This record gives sequence, C-alpha cells and structure tokens, in this order.
Amino acid sequence: MLGHIVSVLFPLFTISALGYLVGRRLKPDLSTTNRLNMDVFTPALVFSAMAGKDFHILQFLALALGALVIVMGSGIAGWGIARALRIDPKTLVPPLMFNNCGNLGLPVAVLAFGPQALAPAIMTFLVSNITQFSFGTWLLDHETRLAGIWRSPSILASIAGLAVALSGQSLWPPLLISVKMLGDISIPLMLFALGARLADSQIRSIGYGVLGAVLRPVLGMALAWAVLLVLPLPPQQRALLIIFGSLPPAVLNYIFAERYNQEPDKVASMVLIGNLASLIFLPIALAITLR
Repeated sequence: MLGHIVSVLFPLFTISALGYLVGRRLKPDLSTTNRLNMDVFTPALVFSAMAGKDFHILQFLALALGALVIVMGSGIAGWGIARALRIDPKTLVPPLMFNNCGNLGLPVAVLAFGPQALAPAIMTFLVSNITQFSFGTWLLDHETRLAGIWRSPSILASIAGLAVALSGQSLWPPLLISVKMLGDISIPLMLFALGARLADSQIRSIGYGVLGAVLRPVLGMALAWAVLLVLPLPPQQRALLIIFGSLPPAVLNYIFAERYNQEPDKVASMVLIGNLASLIFLPIALAITLR
C-alpha cells in the first residue's frame, strides 16, 4: 500500500515542485497560460470525459449529491466556527467550501484509480466549480449577477458533453481524439501552475493558514464519512468522495478574495499552508481508500 501511495503522490508533487522552482527562479508570467488552461484545455478535458462512451450521468448523480453535501456542509460548519472565533465568515467559509479538486483532485483520481476514474472525478469538479461561481460569488458580493456563470467555458463544455452523452450518438473518432489531446494538457499544467502560484504566495497569517489547512480536510472527510453512511455508492465512487473531502483549499479562493478585497493575505495563507498540508492529509485519504 505504501508503494502505491508513493506512486500516486510522487508525480503530483514532483510536477508541482518543478513549478515552484521555476516560479521562484524565473518568475514567469503564467497569466496567459492559466487563462488558456481555464478557457481551452480544462473545458476540453471536461467535454472529452463526458462525451465518451464511458460517461453515464445517472451512475454519478448520487456522487454529485454527496459532493454537494460536502461543499455546503463545510460551509455551514465553517460559518459556525467563524462566528465562534469572531472571524469574518467571508474570509474563512470559501476556503473551507471550495477545495482543490481541479489541480489536485483530478490528477489524484487518475493516478490512483486509472483513466476510468476521470468521469466521476469530473462530476465532483463540476459540482464544486458551479457552486463556487454561483453561491461562492454571491457570498462575497451579494450584488453580483449570477447569469455569467453559464458563460464559463467549463460549464458550456459540460453542457455540450452531456448533450452528446444523452443523445446516444458517438462523435467522429478523430474529432474526439483531438479534443482529448487538448484535454490531456490540462492536468500536468494545473500541477505546474499550482507550484508556480505557491512560489508567488507569502505566509503572512500563520494562524489563519493552519486553521484553514486543518479544518478543510478534517471537515471534508468527516462529511464524506457521514454521506457514505446514507448513500450506497460503488467502491470507486466511495473512494473518490473521501479523496474529494480530503483536498486542500483551492487556489481560486485567493483569486476571488483578491478580486473582492476580502482579506486576500489571510486567504492566501490558508491556500498555501493547506496545499502544503496535503502532504499529510492526502496519504491518509489514500490509505483509507486503497486498503
């Protein structure tokens, strides 16, 4: 088991570490690259996974519900903890709700369980993504307009992929291969960009950072365990839900905090320390799921 866990985590942290070293040494401007990943490569990954023959949405509805319970349950618990500790809920709640299911979640799923795990992992990614761009945006700014969520390339790609899957028709194989090749760029680029992003971050609020780093996976795995007592998921989906719960805060939380001027330094510390703490929590989650 230890060898399997190391084989899963080694590529993740090696590519992220390379991104960190390049970020520290060369300080590249990855803004255009990240934009391409968000607007082209990741939507291609989503579409190719959903439009393939292996995607059957009815098989993943319970998993999507479980992911939604983890996201919203973490938010409710985070709100109560923030009020008890006299912390601004808008600072603490989003990093607890929205995890790094893109940069880390998708690679972990594929490396731990093979390519067949990509489609269900995409479902959990979409649940988190849709919730963050809707409820998460509203939480930071109650006057924001939510109509723009449907212009998100990943959302459009998921709708298009779902339409193909439900139609029962197969895409022309060369076209599907082309889209899949674009999608294959996204996962290693996510990991590399994560490392480079962490190289630009600074820990200025250690207390907040440690709090978010611990609460995010602890609440997530506890909620995943509670969900699995109720929802009869197949073994692979059970494992993916536990891993989903164990993931650290998403880098996107810092981008949103900066955009809405919601104590970005504190959120950056939670993201940075949280992703470093994944060196502890991801092996624990994998040990639970791979036993």
